[in-house]
Amino acid sequence: MASEANSSSTGDGVEMPEIKFTKLFINGCFVDAVSGETFETRDPRTGEVIANIAAGNMEDVDLAVIAARKAFDHGKWPRMSGFERGRIMMKYADLIDQHAEELAALECLDAGKLFLLNKILDVPTASNMVRYYAGAADKIHGETLKMSGEFQGYTLREPIGVVGHIIPWNFPTIIFFFKVAPALAAGCTMIVKPAEQTPLTALYYAHLAKQAGIPDGVLNVVTGFGHTAGAAITAHMDVDKVSFTGSTEVGRLVMEAAARSNLKSVSLELGGKSPVIIFDDADVDMAVDLARRAIFFNKAWMGEICVAGSRVYVQEGIYDEFVRKIAESSKNWIIGDPFDAHVHQGPQVDKKQFEKVLKYIDHGQREGATILTGGKPCGEKGFYIEPTIFTDVKDDMLIAKDEIFGPVMSLMKFKTIEEAIERANNTRYGLAAGIVTKDLNIANRVSRSIRAGIIWINCYFAFDDDCPFGGYKMSGFGRDGGMHALEKYLHVKSVVTPIYGSPWW
Repeated sequence: MASEANSSSTGDGVEMPEIKFTKLFINGCFVDAVSGETFETRDPRTGEVIANIAAGNMEDVDLAVIAARKAFDHGKWPRMSGFERGRIMMKYADLIDQHAEELAALECLDAGKLFLLNKILDVPTASNMVRYYAGAADKIHGETLKMSGEFQGYTLREPIGVVGHIIPWNFPTIIFFFKVAPALAAGCTMIVKPAEQTPLTALYYAHLAKQAGIPDGVLNVVTGFGHTAGAAITAHMDVDKVSFTGSTEVGRLVMEAAARSNLKSVSLELGGKSPVIIFDDADVDMAVDLARRAIFFNKAWMGEICVAGSRVYVQEGIYDEFVRKIAESSKNWIIGDPFDAHVHQGPQVDKKQFEKVLKYIDHGQREGATILTGGKPCGEKGFYIEPTIFTDVKDDMLIAKDEIFGPVMSLMKFKTIEEAIERANNTRYGLAAGIVTKDLNIANRVSRSIRAGIIWINCYFAFDDDCPFGGYKMSGFGRDGGMHALEKYLHVKSVVTPIYGSPWW
């Protein structure tokens, strides 16, 4: 089904993508939902409908799980050598690169992310991630055990089985492969439920997987809503593992459903309220640029990222200079059509998120915080919000405690290292933190004191395929990225046999 906008081009000369895939992908085929129902996916630039997408529910999830279970129990994917799986995954990565421009445009249209960065960053990151785990597929091995007594022992690492992946709308491409790539390398089969706001690229990646030679039933995509399709995956008795990225509130529901069903394994990457701590010895211009990008840039994501540096603590010696310079720098921040290469910030993903962010901005003012810059919607249509900086923020205000998931910075002053550490840790979250200092002793002390899964020193958003990523506290558990991600999709089996007459034990 093609939308009316498919054949046009943008003002920046980018061809608008044709919407080729709108149905569920189950057992190697695109199919309508059993109910025949669909839902609308909308362009956040305008609020207009892009396409109608098949709305999967429990019956469709059942069909996808049956296909994945058959592919796991009787299919060749878990049984082929790691080398063979890796070779197919390499072909998959090449196909992603070949369609990079179309995929980048789809993500821009569906999610409001900047086209240019989708093309040079998100899509290449995805294909390189597939290559990284393709290289790991034939390096999964166990250990020889030194057992007491006349026994020989060793361990095997075996694929966990049928996996349900539930992914959010803020990084539809990257998080798709955060989950799918290591699960494929491990030999698992899977059902992916993309966010209802951003289903288009997930369906395209399913199409490319089939072209690459991934067997039918190994990768299934069920589009739909969290309370129907997502809930059916988490409660399904024949799903062995759920990997979820999203809000802490929904993460609780995922764990509850897993516990009430078959006690399936769960990994969660949830919310964050990450601090950026800037010390007196920092280069102020560099610190301003880093702090601004940590919340507003976010790979062109308008604050819609779990590791957003939304709490910025600046030491009192440079605080006034920092405030003046960050206010000045915000004047040059360009908001507009994400297809325009000159734009820094696109729209929020949908009307619901747009209104949520504006409510938090209003609440911050009512609590007594002062708006330094921004604070208003912009444009006559679409879901655009000015980058907003609050000063006079107290740690107990909602804007300093809650994950807003929008372009809202809370700017606060501190005196001592001890105070900065205590306030940075005074949160229910523990996903990321940034430290800006020239003093190695400060960097070492603070990085070891902050309870978060990743600490960036004099940088931010420094992700890499080889770098594990995940949270402490209510930011979840389990790691994406690096070889640690493979562990989520593997069982460890011990095998023991007796040895008679061994010359040594």
